[in-house]
Amino acid sequence: MSKQNDKLVKAANKPAELSRKLHPFYRGKIEIVPKCRVKSMDDFAIWYSPGVAAVCSDIYKNPELVYEFTNKWNSVAVVSDGTRVLGLGDIGAKAAMPVMEGKALLFKYLGGVDAYPICLDTKDENKIIETVKLLHPSFGGINLEDISQPKCFPILQTLRKECAIPVWHDDQQGTALVTLAGLINALKVVGKKASKIKVAMVGSGAANICIARLIMLYGVKPENIIMTDSKGTLHRERTDIKANNPERWKLCLETNKGGVIGHIKEAMENADALIALSAPGPGVIEPEWIKKMAKNPIVFACANPTPEIWPWEAKEAGAAVVATGRSDFPNQVNNSLGFPGLFRGVLDVRARTITDTMCITAAVELANCIPDNKIKPGKILPTMENREVFAKVAAAVGVKAVKEKIADKKLSYDKLFSQANEIIARSRAITDTMMKKKLIKNR
Repeated sequence: MSKQNDKLVKAANKPAELSRKLHPFYRGKIEIVPKCRVKSMDDFAIWYSPGVAAVCSDIYKNPELVYEFTNKWNSVAVVSDGTRVLGLGDIGAKAAMPVMEGKALLFKYLGGVDAYPICLDTKDENKIIETVKLLHPSFGGINLEDISQPKCFPILQTLRKECAIPVWHDDQQGTALVTLAGLINALKVVGKKASKIKVAMVGSGAANICIARLIMLYGVKPENIIMTDSKGTLHRERTDIKANNPERWKLCLETNKGGVIGHIKEAMENADALIALSAPGPGVIEPEWIKKMAKNPIVFACANPTPEIWPWEAKEAGAAVVATGRSDFPNQVNNSLGFPGLFRGVLDVRARTITDTMCITAAVELANCIPDNKIKPGKILPTMENREVFAKVAAAVGVKAVKEKIADKKLSYDKLFSQANEIIARSRAITDTMMKKKLIKNR
């Protein structure tokens, strides 16, 4: 490894070092603070007993008033059983808490959404479903997180049918949304069309399965997709999959028209794009395999916490566009660009579910946040610094939900954008003010 690459690897390891120092310093990343006035102790007669009984009675008579009288309208539960955490796998509910707290922080700072980490001490599919159903009256939405497959699929499907609020699995839908947005702009860089490209997909977990579904809806032809799992390419002869994973088996039947048999190397040959969400690297993807892809290949190496191949190695091998899931490299394909704005829009129109077409709308809007003349090989997606990105996604998703007649509130794009922008600005201002006043300490 060259000295330059050695420095890059050390820099890539720096966030983990800082994380171990700062987590115990703050002892958590979120807390609950009041949003109502408390000028004196007399105010508690309004917010609690006896005054609160009046609004409880009103909600009893008209349950929909819960959205007007409580914070349900802006509350999301981040639910996990800790069985598929980042690249760490089944580490349990307690060890998953830092991730779920981080998710709640992103929800609040980027989308102005109040999110609560809920890590469940069970791996049982039915118990998870039952628990979420019992909890859902307290929330405006549910974000499922880091739940292993194949159970994550029926959990999501069941809860979407049986809960009166939107239920979303970020590892599936969130990853697919942002990946599609990145692919849309990466294709503009290399001058290719979705309907014409061949795509190699490394890893057939929940994320890549949902990505495959979404990019096919967008226009990528199923027969031009070749997906791999730990045993090789997916194809019609993979009867080992048929009984155990219906979602993966469906892709065995729909994709890989040529019946390519092999592993990652064979799947990547002559591919225009690589979408990898598999085991953390480096070394999962070899530079030599990239050299055998089509001209000007697109490489998304998005395993966490370390990509399947270092981005500089992929570029040296000839990749025209390289993206990872990390914020310290260019072209971060990260769910954080998608779910805060999407949920902002969903909550603001009180949508009853989140459809695949809403996800595509969000992806297109996210991609459009960069004008075509500003898209570059090293800049295919906007960054989280731009507050308006999340407000635009919120507005687009809200309007789509209204058009699909799954929203209880009908608001225009301009109204949704303005409202989202104001809520997100307030959220960031609260954090900035607390830092300035040293209510949040600076180590």
